[in-house]
Amino acid sequence: MKKYRLFSSESVTEGHPDKVCDLISDSILDLALAGDPKSRVAVETCASTGYVMVFGEITTTADIDVENAVRNALRSIGYKKESGIDPDNCEIIVRLDKQSPDIAGGVTSSLEEREGEADAYDRLGAGDQGMMFGYASNETEEHMPLPIYLAHKLSARLTEVRKQGVLPYLRPDGKVQVTVAYDGDKPHHVDTVVISSQHEEDVTLEQIQTDLKSEVALKVISADLLTEDTKFLINPSGRFVIGGPEGDSGLTGRKIIVDTYGGVTPHGGGAFSGKDPTKVDRSASYYARYVCKNIVASGLADKLELQVAYAIGKARPVSVCINSFGTGKVSDERLLEIIEKVFDFRPQSIIKTLGLNRPIYTQSTNYGHFGKPNLPWEMTDKVDEIKKAI
Repeated sequence: MKKYRLFSSESVTEGHPDKVCDLISDSILDLALAGDPKSRVAVETCASTGYVMVFGEITTTADIDVENAVRNALRSIGYKKESGIDPDNCEIIVRLDKQSPDIAGGVTSSLEEREGEADAYDRLGAGDQGMMFGYASNETEEHMPLPIYLAHKLSARLTEVRKQGVLPYLRPDGKVQVTVAYDGDKPHHVDTVVISSQHEEDVTLEQIQTDLKSEVALKVISADLLTEDTKFLINPSGRFVIGGPEGDSGLTGRKIIVDTYGGVTPHGGGAFSGKDPTKVDRSASYYARYVCKNIVASGLADKLELQVAYAIGKARPVSVCINSFGTGKVSDERLLEIIEKVFDFRPQSIIKTLGLNRPIYTQSTNYGHFGKPNLPWEMTDKVDEIKKAI
């Protein structure tokens, strides 16, 4: 019997308690940027039974009703008093302060500017130190790894059938996991699908298992990826009535592998949600994805991983490193030369190229920050320039 390499990735619905917190943080960020594109924001959220706390730093001229933003985010998810948290009556505590002047000074006036070496794009320093990763592959049309691509599609479908009333007994919280069998580096079939969804009290496990297989799993996963041995584990705990922040506490930035590539490639130290684009752990991760996707889309590699690292207050990265895993049509050294010729990793250039000073971040919060065609870092507008550089 042929042996396959198995790899698993997970995704969660927008009602998962950690994603509730991510959405609240990104909603506040978008409100700040809508009123003041130069806002500096690092907003965190935590949630538990009947309780939401918003804390962190924000410097903005925008007029933001934080409590209203929290309640609107909870309503948009579909939470009600009986399903995990009451948007109208939950306790909300706000503890926000201005950005540290020490950090603000280093961002506003970069090391390069202070040393007298700056051009227009050197003046904005990185908002923190750290290393960020980008990745793309040709496994899917979206240039995403197949396990995380399918996991996101399944979790999005869980929300769709709930909100559209196809399966009205579902509640907002849910998780999925997909295991793909690989033949070498090529996806061969789906080995296991795990779906867990919060539900109302009076529905039977048998109905849930039947409905979620037919209306979620089989609607998302194409028949050519399924075999007679593919396993479907649906609500394997048997009961999932209590969910959301009532069932488990939530925290901004705790689903960083869900947000990126499902564990296929490393993750840097920083989360994304609630942070303005001067925070390179968000903006540079987006840019690294943009670079990798354009390289793969140009045909120069079947897959590419990129690491970029920064020092706080310095505009230019301290390092850029790539790995094409032997799939490059030219050497990695030559690929890096092309990347450094075509792409500018300074924060001000990243923000301008991708238009990151706009209120676009709630679009990214759920079902992965990558692989969505409407987000600017998913553009493949550098393909022709890359080919010319060859």
